Amino acid sequence: MSAPFPACVVRVDDEVHTLEGYQRGVPRWCTGCGDNAILAAVQRLCRDEQLAPERSVFVSGIGCSSRFPHYMNVYGFHGIHGRALPVAEGVKMARPDLHVFVSTGDGDCCSIGAAHWIHAIRYNMDITVVLHDNQVYGLTKMQVSPTSPQGLKTRTTPRGAHLEPLNPLTVTLGVSNVSFVAQAVDWIPELLHDIISLAFHHKGFSFVRVLQRCPEFMEGAFEPWVKDPSRTLLLVHKDGIELKPNLAKVYRNQEEHDPMNLHRAREIASSADPIPVGILYRNPDATRYEDVRKSERLYTADTTRAVLEKEFDKFTIWPAD
Repeated sequence: MSAPFPACVVRVDDEVHTLEGYQRGVPRWCTGCGDNAILAAVQRLCRDEQLAPERSVFVSGIGCSSRFPHYMNVYGFHGIHGRALPVAEGVKMARPDLHVFVSTGDGDCCSIGAAHWIHAIRYNMDITVVLHDNQVYGLTKMQVSPTSPQGLKTRTTPRGAHLEPLNPLTVTLGVSNVSFVAQAVDWIPELLHDIISLAFHHKGFSFVRVLQRCPEFMEGAFEPWVKDPSRTLLLVHKDGIELKPNLAKVYRNQEEHDPMNLHRAREIASSADPIPVGILYRNPDATRYEDVRKSERLYTADTTRAVLEKEFDKFTIWPAD
């Protein structure tokens, strides 16, 4: 009798996700809208990190920015106005194995969602949050937002906004247990991608404010900063953004900043001119809520199905014997 044929071991490479694999639909944002640049940066991040679409979730509220999940070929949850953060926290608690992102706007986050924003910072759950800040309500056609510049004439402030704008950076840095705060601008796409990537790799609540242009209702608002690179302050440090030679030549206004220095981070965050770009604060040791309240079991599809079946059985009408 011949010897048994040896077993063949065939190595099957893991599925490779292309950039196009994360794209879905045609974005309906205006030409020149900064949301397009943010979408491109996030899709590139997903490709670079090879994030499995079935293990990635994008949550949003209401607004131009909150159309984001529609254009990502992953799981998405388009919530109601101002409620993106509690939804994302619920997802993370139930499925800590998922990559959870939040796309929110200056109105969605800093106005109706402000209370959720404050407590989400304090909870410090492992979620990557991108604040699309165009300083105006765009989807509902130009109303004043919490970050609108003083004097801005809108449909709700025809004589000009009365109050000074809220600063999302200083607010975030003022909340206890803050973990990661950064700022980017849509007109420097290389750094936009790098900053969001650093936020993704941080374990905790990563808050990235992106100053983004609105060509429809805030035309030219950021032009002075776009045209004059000296009005941008790049924050450089070890394990921070890496400046390529071509960028370093253009953006020469740089500061060696220690992201563990909370006091200096707050000082830098207070500046509107020059605009700081980079990592303002990072504390990897901040307490994470999901670690404190760690679930004893992972809610897989099977456990979820079992719970649903148990509930449905309460109302089942079984046929008579």
